[in-house]
Amino acid sequence: MTTITNNKPPVWFWIISIIALLWNLMGVAAYLSMHYMTDEMIADLEPHQQIAANYDYPAWYIAIFAIAVFSGTIACIGLLLRKKWAYILFIISFFTATFQQIYYILKVDGIDKFMPIMIIIVCAILVWFSKRAISKHWIK
Repeated sequence: MTTITNNKPPVWFWIISIIALLWNLMGVAAYLSMHYMTDEMIADLEPHQQIAANYDYPAWYIAIFAIAVFSGTIACIGLLLRKKWAYILFIISFFTATFQQIYYILKVDGIDKFMPIMIIIVCAILVWFSKRAISKHWIK
């Protein structure tokens, strides 16, 4: 007797994957706004956001920011395509985002630390989620 297994992901897999993609697209938007924000736009921000926008970030920080958000976004697309390589990209995103956010927390004074910590947590959850999807054979 042959047993056929259904590796079709549950509906909540797709919901989480889409939410994760939207989350990462917000990261891409934050990265792009860092480069294209005018002085007038910065003046309209809240005071704690102005501090972050006016901070002189080193080039390596901007590079790992880009790696974190773009690898996370591509990983989410990989999840939606049910590709195993999404897991590796989530790991890259997790480490770069963690390094970036720790620097941000330690070096930029007067910022709210809730969002940087939340970013690290979400990245860790996405690594776990993609690993679980592999073990359940939802992604190949």
